[in-house]
Amino acid sequence: MFRISAMMKELVSPSEAREHRDPPGPVVIWNLVRQCNLGCKHCYAGSVDKPFRGELSTQEVFDTMVDLKAARVPVLILSGGEPLMRPDIFDISQRSKEMGFYTALSSNGTLITEDNIDDIARINYDYVGVSIDGIGAVNDAFRVKEGAYEEALKGIRLCRERNLKIGLRFTLTEDNVEEFPKILDLLKQEDVNKFYLSHLNYAGRGNKNKGDDAYFQHTRWAMDLLFDLCWQNLQEGRELEVTTGNNDADGVYMLHWVRKNFPDKAEHFHKKLIQWGGNASGQNVANIDNLGNVHPDTMWWHHKLGNVKERAFGEIWHDTSDPLMAGLKQRPRPVKGRCAECAYLDVCNGNTRCRAHRVTNDYWTEDPGCYLSDDEIGLPNSKDAAAE
Repeated sequence: MFRISAMMKELVSPSEAREHRDPPGPVVIWNLVRQCNLGCKHCYAGSVDKPFRGELSTQEVFDTMVDLKAARVPVLILSGGEPLMRPDIFDISQRSKEMGFYTALSSNGTLITEDNIDDIARINYDYVGVSIDGIGAVNDAFRVKEGAYEEALKGIRLCRERNLKIGLRFTLTEDNVEEFPKILDLLKQEDVNKFYLSHLNYAGRGNKNKGDDAYFQHTRWAMDLLFDLCWQNLQEGRELEVTTGNNDADGVYMLHWVRKNFPDKAEHFHKKLIQWGGNASGQNVANIDNLGNVHPDTMWWHHKLGNVKERAFGEIWHDTSDPLMAGLKQRPRPVKGRCAECAYLDVCNGNTRCRAHRVTNDYWTEDPGCYLSDDEIGLPNSKDAAAE
């Protein structure tokens, strides 16, 4: 993930630039259940509204938590499918909080109601994220359920009324790009203090719908809107946490924005980007699916590293006998093409390997989702090759 608002603060209150260091354990996104009441076009889990066999029992989840704590995992993001469709979700959440994990709930929002908001508030999640794909009927078409937008909005409001940290998530595609400014307006209207923009990644139904990936100019336009929003909020003293995911070229694109608007801050900003380090799949981000299979991140469900029913998570995570994991843990990664020649490989870390693999069946070829020009990434034959 790329934290735009945090990086923006470096322009007014610079902190010490240090070498990149990986944390002791990864953030774990845990798909506790695959069943979902919606049928979103870009769902990486391919969820449907039916039970799935073989999912981890409550006790197996608790046992795995012990292994995760031993592996020094700091964060659990409880996801699905729709996690609120799992009957023991609050027991799992309570155990997670008691064990000291930063505990987040990743929901579509439609099942956050008056019937369970007391339980949600009792857990006191560190963060509740709700996904929306547009306003009104646009969202409902993406989510394949009439009324899903109003239900999600109601869920957001219920959380906000209980003073929970609530965030809104939006996946950018060609089919909803025109909704993006409206979504940014919605943040202010609903007093939401966290926003996550997800670039479309080619996994699950997202792989089937990759032809809808927002064209590069639209991506750049959306990023410019976010930069302007974050800078305006910073000037006005409004707290809004803005993060992007699934395209680590965002960091390099922001560096060019800083060079244009704050040239005297660019050198320091570049160092902070190197400290950030770019794509963290297989390093600082892990995924456990509903069956207990471990993956390099949520977009790699087609690549299994092991199962927590059979081996401790830490053993699986640190095992580099798997060629993909061996490469993901290298720095620099063994990337090819434009990525190998890019002057900012130490910033983005080769971007999203899943997207490259889905298109070419090669883990290490250049990421087809990089929206930067040859000049902007300083390729040897480009005019900006020597740019700092």
